[in-house]
Amino acid sequence: MNLRKGIDVAEVQGGGPTARRIVLGAQLRRLREAAEISRADAGYSIRGSESKISRMELGRVGFKERDIADLLTLYGVHDSTEREQFLDLVKQASEPGWWHRYNDLMPPWFQDLVGLEEAASRIQSYELQFVPGLLQTEDYARAVVSGGRPDHATEETERRVALRMSRQKVLHGLHAPKLWAVVDESVLHRPIGGHRVLREQLDHLLEMTRLPNVSLQVVPWALSGYAAEGSFSVLRFSEPELPDLVYLEHLGGAAYLDRAEEIERYSRVIDRLTVDAETPARTRELLAKRRAEL
Repeated sequence: MNLRKGIDVAEVQGGGPTARRIVLGAQLRRLREAAEISRADAGYSIRGSESKISRMELGRVGFKERDIADLLTLYGVHDSTEREQFLDLVKQASEPGWWHRYNDLMPPWFQDLVGLEEAASRIQSYELQFVPGLLQTEDYARAVVSGGRPDHATEETERRVALRMSRQKVLHGLHAPKLWAVVDESVLHRPIGGHRVLREQLDHLLEMTRLPNVSLQVVPWALSGYAAEGSFSVLRFSEPELPDLVYLEHLGGAAYLDRAEEIERYSRVIDRLTVDAETPARTRELLAKRRAEL
């Protein structure tokens, strides 16, 4: 079996460690199914369990080269070139992302989000309360992270702000994703950090929406709250092995939804939001008008 038929090596290498794990996991699943081997038997062969194989195939855990080598043998992959190619990708999937220095600040579910943002080809988001994190200014982010007390920001607060600013670099990279954000009109009136910070934030939004890969729409007051009751993001990927994902954050953590019916439901919601919202051009006019009021 030629692994290149299942994996576009250039795409995987540029996708970040989280995306690489998911792509490699999907390839392992295809190899196992082609060999007609159960997850339980595969787990036994690497001194593990059926659930371990399931987590590996979903890209939710790291890979050990010894385990992958044993699985390749079990699945009938003996060609040295193919094995070397696969094991090289395993090494790349194990490399830490740039955000590893912030691991002490981030729960695992958020580390996954940062990695998936790096790999996404399109990010569609809806925000009901705040400016989307990828579009926040440093002072706005500081006000949010500090719980409205930026004057009492701690070292940890500053590191969280630095993390958010680093995340935004994804929008300026060579393979930057398309960001299509929809925000509630109340976001433009909520004085996070005070009027000066909000003015600067509005200026920043006007600047960012000049980028070809960034679109912003505002849902007017009259239609607020009908299409969605909370914030969410839909991440889409160019790699066929990566399913679309819906990201939902809550007080206790976050959830990733990837079932077809869930993706379809949230895709319909985001479609309605873009229809209910002002056009990107009209949104820029609203931003400028609101900026002049402050």
